[in-house]
Amino acid sequence: MNLIIQIPCFNESQTLPSVLADLPKSIPGVDSIEVLVIDDGSVDGTAEVARANGVRHVLTLKRHLGLAGAFRAGLSHALSLGADVVVNTDGDNQYCGAQVADLVAPVVAGRADLVIGCRDIEAIAHFSATKKVLQRLGSAVVRHLSGTRVADTTSGFRSYSRSAARRIHILSNFSYTLESIIQAGAEGFAIGTVPIRTNPKTRESRLYRSLSHYVIASSLTLLRAYLRYRPLKVFSQISAVVCAVGLGGIVRFLVYYAIGQGAGHIQSLFLSGVLLLLGFQIFLIGLVGDLLAVNRTLLQEIHERTSKNGK
Repeated sequence: MNLIIQIPCFNESQTLPSVLADLPKSIPGVDSIEVLVIDDGSVDGTAEVARANGVRHVLTLKRHLGLAGAFRAGLSHALSLGADVVVNTDGDNQYCGAQVADLVAPVVAGRADLVIGCRDIEAIAHFSATKKVLQRLGSAVVRHLSGTRVADTTSGFRSYSRSAARRIHILSNFSYTLESIIQAGAEGFAIGTVPIRTNPKTRESRLYRSLSHYVIASSLTLLRAYLRYRPLKVFSQISAVVCAVGLGGIVRFLVYYAIGQGAGHIQSLFLSGVLLLLGFQIFLIGLVGDLLAVNRTLLQEIHERTSKNGK
């Protein structure tokens, strides 16, 4: 079994040597461990530092794609290198590399498709009180939307089976962490979690400019992912609300009509009819979206089976 540890990096020449030094050299059940550094348009010699520290596989992106783009590129390259298991960790030395073995164990044993390392958010000293509250609230929202039990949904310290890595599709340009959990929940991935430790902070986050920017970007990512994987549920709920308002208007008109005052409320009857029609159209949009989602799932399954037969 071949394990590839991918490390997306953007100007991480200072911290990358520490990240590499902390990675395990052997893991039970794993035949080979290789490291893949994704140089996401760095200008500080990150790729050269990686090679100087013995990294054989360095994927240099022509321009800076951001965390989600670098993750996508790395996952695809790791699969092309023959990875049976892919571990993703950060280049800022946030996560303890020695715990890669903990992440990999459930995948190697066949108990999980995706394993997420969950931090003890309350114990992270450099997280402000506001950030801790947002982390808890955000994770609760993602758990509800995805139907999973992941305590730390923004953790990037993860392992993927080859099958899961093939099926993960990230459309966001912001981050892959939230969208991938929504997809994993929708497609029935076996998801495992393990508690992990974190290292002291080495730099400020480059993912977002401020907490408000992070909240807005994360919310949009969640909305887009949920619409992609649960379109019928979303649009049917919106449709139900619109139709309920329309039906309420019709009932109101009938009440006035019964007491002989219907002539003064024709406009509300017309508006209620428009709302009912709109609600029906919204439901149809959700139905079409659901059919497209089913078609996408079938195509993914066909691709997976074809890939397995051709291996």
